Amino acid sequence: MKPDAKKDAIVSAAPHQVVRDVVFISKATPGDNDFALWLAPRLEAAGYTVFADILSLEGGTRWRKDVTRTLQDRAIKMLLCCRDSTLASDGVQEEIGIASDLVKQLGDPKFIIPLRLEPYKKLFGIGELQYVDFTRGWAEGLSKLLDTLRRQKVPHDPSNVRIKPDWENFRRRGAIPIKNEPERLTSNWLRIAEIPDVLRYFEPTGAIEREASTRACRAAAFPIEPHQQGLLSFATADEINEALSQVGRFAVKHEIDTPAFVASGFPACGIARQTASNIAYSMFRQAWNRFCRDRGLIEYQYAMNAAGFHTGRDQAAIGQKFPWGRQGDRRASMLRNVAKGHVWQFGVTAIPAFWPFFHFRLKSRVLFAPLNGNEADAPYNDAKKMHRLRRTVCKGWRNKQWHGRIMAFIEMLSQESAFIALPLSPSAVVRLDAAPMLFASPVSTELPNTMLDEEDEQDPTTLGRPEPEEED
Repeated sequence: MKPDAKKDAIVSAAPHQVVRDVVFISKATPGDNDFALWLAPRLEAAGYTVFADILSLEGGTRWRKDVTRTLQDRAIKMLLCCRDSTLASDGVQEEIGIASDLVKQLGDPKFIIPLRLEPYKKLFGIGELQYVDFTRGWAEGLSKLLDTLRRQKVPHDPSNVRIKPDWENFRRRGAIPIKNEPERLTSNWLRIAEIPDVLRYFEPTGAIEREASTRACRAAAFPIEPHQQGLLSFATADEINEALSQVGRFAVKHEIDTPAFVASGFPACGIARQTASNIAYSMFRQAWNRFCRDRGLIEYQYAMNAAGFHTGRDQAAIGQKFPWGRQGDRRASMLRNVAKGHVWQFGVTAIPAFWPFFHFRLKSRVLFAPLNGNEADAPYNDAKKMHRLRRTVCKGWRNKQWHGRIMAFIEMLSQESAFIALPLSPSAVVRLDAAPMLFASPVSTELPNTMLDEEDEQDPTTLGRPEPEEED
């Protein structure tokens, strides 16, 4: 039997084997209870059958046997809560051992799905597994987890949703209550509201020096992609000939609808679909990067050639709060401040994406610099030091603080406009909504959804108060 067939098999030949359809949450008690209480009913709302020992009201040997039996006989996947304290738990260690055996028994190398709740030390047996990241926000992690479960074809039935009533039993024991009501979730996605109608392929009308043409394309004030003997651009012929006047003249050879280019490629130019998507990605990313450079943001190169752009002294004073939010519900968050003798400066890396629709995904970044008098000096040129400072300074930032900073950053960029316009040529732009997209969860909690302005900045590390640093 092929591995996929083994994985999809839900009933074994054993006469007493029950259906294997449970998504098993492995966690430490009580350290991960709040997270399990938040996650499990949301998975149930998507049609999955979920087990988490938080629902068990009995303790002792019988309780442990029930947990073990569920994992051994009914689990189709194990979601492993990952932080150092959880992974050190004896119960979790035992469940990892059982799950490792099931990986071989079921022929499913992806049976264990780590959920990264905090940075954690690699553990033998799971260190090389791809985790789902929940550190940037539980809502974002849930979206990625649901996508992972769908891609791995985990059995579920969205038409027959049942949320266990035992959640109410736990609520009465003092936990956070789950409400069978929808909850609005703010994403880190900016919808692309407008793109140019067509992409053009230009060819030279006479002889040109190819290397000089490529250099001129790279130096142009808007994205131009060399291709074969010509080039691709969203610009008009006049704009191209003005930008590349030093290397020759160009004329339009082919045009293609922009969405069709991304979806299907450009057969007339011999460009396959994936190559076309990569070209559009590059041109959109160049437009974002140039937009941020033109506004004087601090650029910093992270891993994988990902440029982050950060708020600097030209955009915000240290300790200044930026207002954000809809009229009548305005809030404010800092984008620069002093913590532990260092200046932190908030920014983002923008990642274009075309599925399931055109959008930019914003990845939060924090850049550190030494304090020189009352202002920031040049950023530290030491990746390890940057990483250590992120671990210590940002460790106390709550989800709402990350959310507030990214909202303030977007508002700072858009300058009260409803859109952010990224030039692709003098006459063409990619236009982004200046408000993140909203998603809906089918269930919610009674946790407070708002905080007062003064509560946003109460973590000591964001106010520059001295605090001992952690050891490396």
